This record gives sequence, C-alpha cells and structure tokens, in this order.
Amino acid sequence: MVDWVKSLSRVLYIDLSRKLFWVENREDLFSKWLGGIGVAIQLYREEVPKGADPLGPENTAIFAVGPLTGVYPMASKVVAVFKSPLNGFVAESHGGGRAATAIRFAGYGAIVIKGASDMPIYVVVDEEKVRFRDAGALWGMRSSETVGRVLREALPGAGYRTIMRIGRAGERLIRYATLTAETYRHFGRMGLGAVFGSKKLKALVVIGKKGFKLPDIKAYREVYRELYELTRGPSTRKYHDLGTAANVVPLDKLGALPTRNFSSGRFEGAREISGEKLAEENLARRLACTACPVACIHLAAIREEYEDEKYFYKTEFVPYDHEPIYSLGSNLGISDRYGLLKLIKAVEDEGIDAITTGVVLAWATEALEKGIISIKETLVELRWGNWRNYIKAVNYIVLQPNEFYKSLGLGVEEAASRYGGLEFALAYNKVEPAGYHTGPLFHASLAIGFRHSHLDSGAYSIDQNLVASGASLPSPEDAAKLIIGEESWRQVLNSLVICLFARSVYTGKIVEKALKALGYDIDELTLVNLGKRIYLEKHRTKALEGFKPDQVRIPRRFLETPTPLGQVSEEYLRKIIAYYSKLVSESTESTL
Repeated sequence: MVDWVKSLSRVLYIDLSRKLFWVENREDLFSKWLGGIGVAIQLYREEVPKGADPLGPENTAIFAVGPLTGVYPMASKVVAVFKSPLNGFVAESHGGGRAATAIRFAGYGAIVIKGASDMPIYVVVDEEKVRFRDAGALWGMRSSETVGRVLREALPGAGYRTIMRIGRAGERLIRYATLTAETYRHFGRMGLGAVFGSKKLKALVVIGKKGFKLPDIKAYREVYRELYELTRGPSTRKYHDLGTAANVVPLDKLGALPTRNFSSGRFEGAREISGEKLAEENLARRLACTACPVACIHLAAIREEYEDEKYFYKTEFVPYDHEPIYSLGSNLGISDRYGLLKLIKAVEDEGIDAITTGVVLAWATEALEKGIISIKETLVELRWGNWRNYIKAVNYIVLQPNEFYKSLGLGVEEAASRYGGLEFALAYNKVEPAGYHTGPLFHASLAIGFRHSHLDSGAYSIDQNLVASGASLPSPEDAAKLIIGEESWRQVLNSLVICLFARSVYTGKIVEKALKALGYDIDELTLVNLGKRIYLEKHRTKALEGFKPDQVRIPRRFLETPTPLGQVSEEYLRKIIAYYSKLVSESTESTL
C-alpha cells in the first residue's frame, strides 16, 4: 500500500440523527477504486438501502475527492453521490470552488453524511473535530450568498475553507434545489439541495489546515510543470476568455441552440446573449477554483440605482455560463442581457438548478399559450421574453402559493403528468436536458446518462464531429460503443478527481506519470480497465434500483425539431438504448 493511499483513505462519517461522528480507514476502497466517483459509488452501495426514500433519513450524501486533489492543476472538483429526489435513482453531481482542497487538507478522502437532524443545523468540520451548530437563525434566509457571508464572519480562521449551503429552495424540498459552494459554484443537478433540506442541514463547512508529504518531490515537480503549461495552453484558452458561453454562437449557427422550449435550434437573439457580447458589455471579473490556472468562472456586473436615492447605486455580480444562458435565455426567448442576468440572479438567490428551472418555465409558457393551463394556475402571464414575470414565477416555484407551483417544484414531467402537455415536457428519466440539440447521440447519452449533464459523455461533440466531417450516422451498436467508451475514460478522471475542462490535457500517459510521481504503480491500460469497471458499477447500481432503459420516455418535441444531423429517429434512439442495455447487462454478468 503506497503512503499516498493511506493519507487519502480516511473517511469521515457524520450521523445527523445522533449528532455523532467517527473516522474509518478505507484503504480497501481507495486502493481499488482510486477515489472520487469510484469510491463514492461503493460507499453509496454500503450506506443507502434499496427502496430508500430520497428525502428520508436513510438517504446519504457522500462527498469524495481523489489522489490528485490539492497537488496538480485543475484537480479541483468534488464528486457528490446521493439518491436523487428528482427521479429516485442514484445520482452524481460535481462541485468546484474550494471544496475539494478543503476536504483533502482537512485530512479526508471522503465525507459521508447520514441520518437527519430534528432541528435546523449547520456542521463544521475543523481538523479532528466536528461541531453541530444551531442554524435556526439561518433557516429561511432567501439568499445562499447571504448565508455564506454570515458563516464567513462567524467562522474566521486560516486554511482552506469551504461553505457548502442551501437556499430557501432546499429548505422547501424543491426537487431540483442546488447546493452552493463559495457563492458562484454549485452542485447543480439532481437535487442535492433538497437532500440537505430534508436532513435539516443548512450548511456543511469544512476547514482544512493539514499538510501531506509528497513521496518524490523531483518527479512531482517535473510532472507538475508539464501539466501547468498544458492547462494554460490552447485546449483551455476558450474557458478563460469567454467560458462555456463561447458555445452560444457556434451552436446557434449549427442550428443546435435550444430555443423556446426546443421548438427551434436557432435564436434570433443569440448574439445579444453570447459569450462575446457579455464579455464586451458586462464582464466584471474572472474567478478560479482552487488549484486551477484557467479561471473559467465569469461574473457579470449589474449596476442599479436605489429606488429612493438618486445617484446612489448598488452593484451585483452574477455568474454566467452556457447552461443558464440556454435555459433561462434562448429557451425562454430572452435576448435582453440585463433581464437574463436578473433572472439568473433570482435563480442563484433561491438555490435552484438553472437548467431545470428554465425547462419547467418553458413548458409552463407553452402550456399557457396552448390553453392547457390558465392564468389561474400561473398567477402571472408567462410569455416568451418577459423576464420580469419569469422572475416572479421563480419565486412562486419556491414559495409554492398553489397546487400548480407545487407541481412545478417536482420537475417538468411531474407537472405535465398532472396538467397535460407531456409531448413538450422535456426530460429524460424525469431530469431536464442540458443545452445542446446537436443530434441523436447526445439525446441517447441523456437517456442512458447518470449525471444528466453535457459532461456525462460529451456526446454532443460526437454529433458535432459527424456534422463537420459529413460522415453518416454510426450504427446503433457503434453509437452505443462510442458513448460508453468516452464515458468509461471519464470515470477515471472523475475518480482522480479532475475538472473535465482539462480532459484533453489529462490523457492516459500523463495520468500514469502523475500517479507514479505520487507512488502509484499503475499503467494506462490498467486505468482504462478501471474506468470500464467503475462505469459498470454505476449502471449496475442504478439497475438494481429499478432503472429500465427500455421504458425511458422520449419526448415527441425532441423528435420533431431538426438537429444539425436532421430529425432524430425514435427507432434509432431506441436501438442505441437497447444496445447500451445489452452491453451493460452482459459486462455486469461477466464480472459477477
């Protein structure tokens, strides 16, 4: 056992029901599964019983980092695994900021949060202590940003510190509530914020002050220099310059930018809300996660005059990237940058997932347009481009003043099942889609995905490569193999844990070198095989919970609206899904 594994393998268990904590050495997991998602999925299988209520005390929130955390550039993410209250299956969400380094320098490779408190609390992890603090004064605070500021002032001190907290949406168990870290980073997808809310856990604060010894300083420095230069090179430059908002104009040109509830792939206002326009007119500053030289976090500034004070202004900073620009911009017909930023800020303040919120509001807008629902349900007139009323609707989703908004708080598929309009209620496995309408492989990846993010397998880029090359669509079998092959390697990166914006930098050879400098005797082929095993472990876990790929609903709208590769064939999608199911089933049986 290498010393590095020993230093990483301490797992902190926190029982909120009994207000107890303990530490276990889990070298058995970290030596076999590296860290990150590899370890987290095994801890989930140990801790969450079959049939567990996602909002019950038996659900568990697991945070895991990896062997590269805190030592190499862009090893800056934390993997969270939990049962999703949005669809009832095991879920994965990644967050950045300072969370990864705080956990690692606190001396842990993973944190497991069990049970549920009988009163609102926040938990502070500081060196060898875990403190359970009364959060009664924080409960009900509208803005997660305010919660962070209050806790920063209450908990001064040195070291790496992360404050992961929920807003009102998490408290009220909105199924797509987020967990916010460092104000501008999130565990955004799948409803981790609602899990925290169900546990009466307002925030998890981790303070890391420890250090650890590197086994081979010379080898480490050589690898570090190489990685540092690569992560500052052309492959990551766009993330620094424009962030993922750089995707808006290219996707619009391709006809792949979801617009007005995916009724079109082109938006007449795309340039007004593009990364280029935001950088020219609104960009105030860039931020980076710890250990990242790229600084992909882009903040826009909104300057507003106080209502009763002439010439006195307040300035708000709003994070933006491609996903909220699509979901709250083009997908709602909003081309007014100021209005878009105000809407993003409202979503940020409440602590709800921007993707799901935008898709939910787009469905409600179309349902109102078609007469399926009325103003009696929506309370305000929802019209494409009317950002002021969309802001009111965001608040209603959280406050839930009537049954309609209670339904919206459950996600678009649940709302449409109750009110109608299921054919344009856009979700796979009850999870709303990321902002790409590039072609059938991307849609297949969402149907069989785990994170329900564009980063699940990056299949949108496979579609785009097919467009660029003019190649024909692969056979369904080959399409499934492409998606699974790409996703399998990503399991390695998500176990290390690497920001996937650096996926072109962290190739097999460089990962092998990076690990060897830390004392691991592991080669590229072994890593590739490990990635396949982790992929199968994840999907086997989901299957044991009752996931049936052949029963996935494919919304008609996705099939009707053309992509750059033409209209998506349901038959083709079904064949990809069937072949994926066959591959996973056969591979799983062979490993048992």
